[in-house]
Amino acid sequence: MDFVPYAIPFFTLLMVVEFAWGRHIGHNTYRVNDTVCSLFMGNLRTISKLVMLGLGGWAFTQAETRYAITTLDVTSPWTWLYALLLYDFCYYWGHRIGHERTLFWAAHVAHHQSEEFNLSTALRQTSTGFLLGWIFYVPMFILGVPAAVFVSVASVHLIYQFWIHTEHIGKLGPLELVFVTASNHRVHHAQNAIYVDRNYGGLLIIWDRIFGTFQEELSEEKPVFGILGPLRSWSPLWANLHIYAGMIQDCWHTRSLRDKLRVWISRTGWRPEDVTRSHPRPKSDLSAFKKYDPPTARWVQVYAMAQLAVVSGAGTALVIFPQSEYLFNLTAVGCLLATMLTTSAWLEDSAGSWRGETLRLGGLVMVAGTALTLDRYTGPAVWLLIYSMLNIAYLGVISRTSSKSAVVPSTSA
Repeated sequence: MDFVPYAIPFFTLLMVVEFAWGRHIGHNTYRVNDTVCSLFMGNLRTISKLVMLGLGGWAFTQAETRYAITTLDVTSPWTWLYALLLYDFCYYWGHRIGHERTLFWAAHVAHHQSEEFNLSTALRQTSTGFLLGWIFYVPMFILGVPAAVFVSVASVHLIYQFWIHTEHIGKLGPLELVFVTASNHRVHHAQNAIYVDRNYGGLLIIWDRIFGTFQEELSEEKPVFGILGPLRSWSPLWANLHIYAGMIQDCWHTRSLRDKLRVWISRTGWRPEDVTRSHPRPKSDLSAFKKYDPPTARWVQVYAMAQLAVVSGAGTALVIFPQSEYLFNLTAVGCLLATMLTTSAWLEDSAGSWRGETLRLGGLVMVAGTALTLDRYTGPAVWLLIYSMLNIAYLGVISRTSSKSAVVPSTSA
């Protein structure tokens, strides 16, 4: 059983509590733009499963049915404990390779782009992990872990990692020696030189201690969150693809055939020498680090939060009440992705925001109208039409008053 859907209400409640606590003590770690982007990416990860076809499921089935050296008893508690420890061990190595090799970092980087560290960061997940991430868990099926146990253990493991994404929990004494805690996970998300590529564990920190990748959080070295090559965008699509795009560009621009191949297997951070000279990329200067935080009007922040609520609700409904027709799922995911992209453009104060929003709303009306004309999925079509009209009405009011809209920093929300 996958326990994650049942945990979502608790995730939401805990984010609200963390936000309220941060405001109460004068250390708010939330910004509207950053939070919306992180939660959009979590939603995109969830709904992308409806349309993406991966090798993972097939590989797991083959490993379990054809290559397993044994089959463990599902009813035995020892099977579950063994599976949890084995999963955490596999996770450590998958996570470590995800940082140390560019091709794997391309999928994992999405989780590290936030320059804030709060519970919403935990839900900032990649949508491209299905490409290669499954490789590290095939040994579990060969070693006899049943699929049902694997799914349950994986979901429990993911749920555990939610609470460690916060600045409001300090060190926890002896627990720091064994378990992954908020303190040593802050280290993992930091871009300070002493903290980079450390603390890969998901549940147990003992793997890092054994294999030499542990680093304690130091009182004299405050973590600076984010990635060394800052994203500077709120687009969930670009957040998922920018490393892949960079690898393709490096492969294209380098003149060395050897380097064209090496780009795909290189250690993270490596680039061909000729490309480094001709196409340099900026890196963070921590001595003058400034978070990406373009100013946004209050009405944009309200609009963005409303779009987040709609995307989250619609995405959850799609997963809980799945449709068998692929075209329906593809259309629904496309509509939600378009909403995420135009909302991120608003948050970036893009010059093309109005044009993009006009195209999106026009497209949604066309989709709804087509469904109603064909008498297909009339219920969702009616709701889509109502939603589109409400958006148009809101923007119509704003367009007449936008000159009076104050521009405010997103941290005020």
